[in-house]
Amino acid sequence: MTQEAVLAALRLVKYPGYSRDIVSFGLVKEIQIDGDAVGVLIELTTPNPELGEKIADAARLTLREQFPALKDAHVQVRVPTPQQAAATAPGMAARNKVPGLARIVAVASGKGGVGKSTCSVNLACALVNLGAKVGLLDCDIYGPSVPLMMGQRDRPQITEDEKLVPPVAHGVKVMSMGLLVQDDQPVIWRGPMIQKTIQQFVHQVDWGTLDYLIVDLPPGTGDAQLSLCQTVPLDGGVIVTTPQEASIGVVRKGIAMFEKVNVPILGIVENMSYFIAPDGSRVEIFGNGGGCMEAGRRGVPFLGEVPIYTAIREGGDAGVPVVAGAPDSAPAEAFLAVARRLRERLG
Repeated sequence: MTQEAVLAALRLVKYPGYSRDIVSFGLVKEIQIDGDAVGVLIELTTPNPELGEKIADAARLTLREQFPALKDAHVQVRVPTPQQAAATAPGMAARNKVPGLARIVAVASGKGGVGKSTCSVNLACALVNLGAKVGLLDCDIYGPSVPLMMGQRDRPQITEDEKLVPPVAHGVKVMSMGLLVQDDQPVIWRGPMIQKTIQQFVHQVDWGTLDYLIVDLPPGTGDAQLSLCQTVPLDGGVIVTTPQEASIGVVRKGIAMFEKVNVPILGIVENMSYFIAPDGSRVEIFGNGGGCMEAGRRGVPFLGEVPIYTAIREGGDAGVPVVAGAPDSAPAEAFLAVARRLRERLG
C-alpha cells in the first residue's frame, strides 16, 4: 500500500451530487501510511458537516474495499466555519465586487423545463416594480430565451472604451448572447469560450449602477455551471423547481453546486405549483409542496410558490412578462411575493 495507491482508491469517491471525485476537486490534503493502517485528511470548502460525514463514510468504505488487509482506515474531514469559508471562498468573497453592482444573484435549476428563465425575467421585473435598479444577464449561451421573454431584440451599442451597453426592456437592463447572434444561428463553443464570454458579460458590459443583477444560469449542474459560479462574484443563488420528485431530486444537486463554490443559498422557488380550474378547485398537476418540503429538509429558505397561469406563458411568448404587463394581477403577485422575500434575505 503506497500513497499513490491510496490516492488512486480515493479517486473512486465521488463528491455527493457530482460525477467528479474528491481528489480532482482537490479536497484530499494528506495521506499517512503506518503498516496496515492509513490516515487521510480531507478539507472541505463549504461549511456543511453532513456533507463531511457522507464523504468520510464513503472514503472509509472505499479504502476497505480496495485494501482488504487494511486494519484501520482513519479519515478526518475538516469542515470550515461559515466565517472561514467566506474568507477562503473561490467565489464572491475572495473577489472585489464589480463596480456599480450592489448584489449579484444567480437563478439556477438542476434540470430544464421547470420555468427557470420565466422566473428570472419576472423576478427582475418584480424588483423593478419594488423600486430597484435591475439588470438581467442571460448566461444560457446555447439556448438564450431571455430576449424573447423580455421582448428585446436590439443589438447592444458600444461605448468609446469598447464596452457593451445593455438595452433596456420593461425597466431592466438586458444582456444575452441572443442579442449578438441571429435567431437561427447556433452557438457551437467549448467550455473555455463559454467562461470567457461570461467574464466579458460581467466585466465588459456598461451596467452602470444596479441594486441587483439577476443571472439566469443554464440548466444543469455540470462543470460549465461550476465555472460560471466561480467566474461571477455571486451574492447568492436561487433554485427553481417544480413539485414532483423528479425535479426535487436534482434540486439537491443544484444546492450542492452552490455549496461547492461557497455561494449562499438564498432560497427555493416552487414553480407550476398548482392550477386553478374554472370551477375554482385547486388541481395539483405535478404533486404537492415538494419545494417547500425540500427547503425544510435542507434547512434553506422557501421563497414561495408560483401557480400555473396562462397569463404567465402568454406574457413570456409576447415579450411582456406578466409582472410588467399586469402588475396588479394574481400571477404577478406570486412573483412579487418571491421578490419581497428575496429582498429581505439580501438585506
